[in-house]
Amino acid sequence: MNTPDTARKGRRTRIGEVVRATRLTPNMQRVTLTGADLEDFPPGQESAHIKFILPDSGQSRADFQAMLDDGRSKELRRRTYTVRHHRPDVNELDVDFVVHEGGGPACDWALAAKPGAFIGIGGPGPKKAPNVVADWYAFGADMSAIPAAAACLEELPADAVGHAFFEILSEDDRQEVNAPAGIEIHWHVHSDVHAPNMKQLEFFRSLDWSKGKAGVFVAGEGNCILALRKYLREDLGLDKREMYLSSYWIIGLAEDEHQVAKRAFAA
Repeated sequence: MNTPDTARKGRRTRIGEVVRATRLTPNMQRVTLTGADLEDFPPGQESAHIKFILPDSGQSRADFQAMLDDGRSKELRRRTYTVRHHRPDVNELDVDFVVHEGGGPACDWALAAKPGAFIGIGGPGPKKAPNVVADWYAFGADMSAIPAAAACLEELPADAVGHAFFEILSEDDRQEVNAPAGIEIHWHVHSDVHAPNMKQLEFFRSLDWSKGKAGVFVAGEGNCILALRKYLREDLGLDKREMYLSSYWIIGLAEDEHQVAKRAFAA
């Protein structure tokens, strides 16, 4: 349960400092952050979203801090990412970035991140686990959503069963996910981030939905998510309150444009 003090800690903007950057796969970079501001970061927030506030190129930390303090941070670019791991005992936070050509300012920042580099952190927001006690689980995610999906899978009961369908950019983008033994992980390569892909929908249509109450997690590119929402809510009649379903990006749209489009089709 969140206390008022916890809520305040969750809302304020912090500055994180890079400890290290690790290439997990050819198209996934992990940046590990630390710093005095993270000492009161709420524990247990794996899968929650955070807002990165990106410093301008060459900006000093003092000037960046001043912009956060006086409200001018609205002039800076913001991008949404996921808490992958949090280790309060050593004051470290892991965030995974999809990195590819034309990936945008956050991708560029992650690729250039060196120890001592800094970034603003807003949040955390709500965790992403399916809001249901389930008989089985169905997860679907492209690379943008694998960090959140993997964090949720790793918190499922040890006896959980089900399927996870993960879209990746190459065969070498498979990564270790410490899911329960009863969760079967299916990897599908879709190498063109500019081309729509409905393989998640095809996979979900192939599942046997008569096995009891399902816990559903679906996130990724907006066109696919819109089609999945129609199938899950209209065709199957699943309760929207008992699943996590979210567009993380839309082909051809910048983040601000995506947020507008996302609100429109989430209505």
